[in-house]
Amino acid sequence: MCTYWCAKVLALTLLIFLGTVAFAQEPVTAAGLAPVAPPATIEAAIPSSPSLPEGPKPHRFLDGKNRLLFSTVAAFSAADFGVTRMNLANGGRELNPIVRPFAGNTATLAMNFVGETACVVAVSYLFHRSGHHRLERLTSLVNVAGSAFAVGYGVSHR
Repeated sequence: MCTYWCAKVLALTLLIFLGTVAFAQEPVTAAGLAPVAPPATIEAAIPSSPSLPEGPKPHRFLDGKNRLLFSTVAAFSAADFGVTRMNLANGGRELNPIVRPFAGNTATLAMNFVGETACVVAVSYLFHRSGHHRLERLTSLVNVAGSAFAVGYGVSHR
């Protein structure tokens, strides 16, 4: 059963389709009438520039900035692992509910932080491939900020 919203969408789609078919214009050739050409003043009003300004040039994925960002992500992830492991060994508890299932074992905790770093690189690569270069770099920066906060919090609450 089609709802009211569905009926409105269907009606609008039919209206657009039928409107384009009904009002399509063809040159008039019957009774010796020639098709009307657009006036020359319209063409003069449109500036014709030989070349448009170029947009930002694409960069290689592993350029200098991304290598620095990914190295920083890996360094803060390693620092976060170290501080978290030290706090857990001294009787602390993991506050991040996503990481908490991995906190019982050093190997699984390390696997979590390595996976986190790999996911940051993968998401950055997806943004790079889709042309979202600001988001590509912002992904690493957000992760670095989160890891830096976690390291600072872990060190201050020993």
